[in-house]
Amino acid sequence: MKVSQVEYCTLNSSEFQGRISINKTQSDMEELERRYQYLKPGGHHIPEDCKATTRAAIIVPYRDREAHLKIFLNNMHPFLTRQKLDYSIIVVEQVDRTVNRAKLLNIGFVEALKLYDWQCFIFHDVDVLPEDDRNLHSCPLENPRHMAVAVNKFGYKLVYERMFGTSSALTAEQFRNVNGFSNRYWGWGGEDDDMYTRVELLGYKVVRYSETIARYTMLEHSRDKSNPVNPCRFKLMARTKHDWKIDGLNSLSYKLVNITMKPLFTHIVVDLLEDEEKKRVEADFCKGVNMTR
Repeated sequence: MKVSQVEYCTLNSSEFQGRISINKTQSDMEELERRYQYLKPGGHHIPEDCKATTRAAIIVPYRDREAHLKIFLNNMHPFLTRQKLDYSIIVVEQVDRTVNRAKLLNIGFVEALKLYDWQCFIFHDVDVLPEDDRNLHSCPLENPRHMAVAVNKFGYKLVYERMFGTSSALTAEQFRNVNGFSNRYWGWGGEDDDMYTRVELLGYKVVRYSETIARYTMLEHSRDKSNPVNPCRFKLMARTKHDWKIDGLNSLSYKLVNITMKPLFTHIVVDLLEDEEKKRVEADFCKGVNMTR
């Protein structure tokens, strides 16, 4: 049968499990590759019996979390396959010392579009997993969606109304319109609040599933030494309304180290040019802030 004759995928409630258990078993990568050998190179899955209504790139910022990554892949591939998505998991890893999550997400967006015509982008941390498969990993055309509403670590409650972190979904058009994430946030905190402001400034409204569906488990881990709290985050957030048009996708600079189409995911390794860019941010925007905290 020709692709043009294949009907679009439909989702029936009977096909969902609803609340699901998180599998935290530590499997080695070779075992996972055998288990999910139906995937195309780069961790790409396309439904065989119908045409997916969503082409979704799952962008995962990454640094020294191999154990979490294996658990993530083992849970997310069956989860996303059940939702009949045309999807790929794209892991963006930095070689630099200090984490810049937002910049990794921007790079994931740019590089993913060079590989495939993705229309929906799910920006997803590697240490959180959805607990309900009715939490559809798609992108509403009208507004961005905050996915991780109720996380176990926070008592399955939305921590604050402007929260937009952990997992969020934007169409390619929405992401371009807000100029992506800011590139200035080195270390932990601030980049998601910055993005929420961008979304508001463009007239979008953040939408969410209910707390009964948008439930997530956060995997346990200690504080990452390469991801210290950013003491300058509040100063940077105060500039978002003034600087969002010049800080983001259109100011993104990095060095691509390599791209590997692995069996379970697309692996993008990048140099974020930390030495020059972090110093510039500190000199221009963080004067008077003790950056050694």
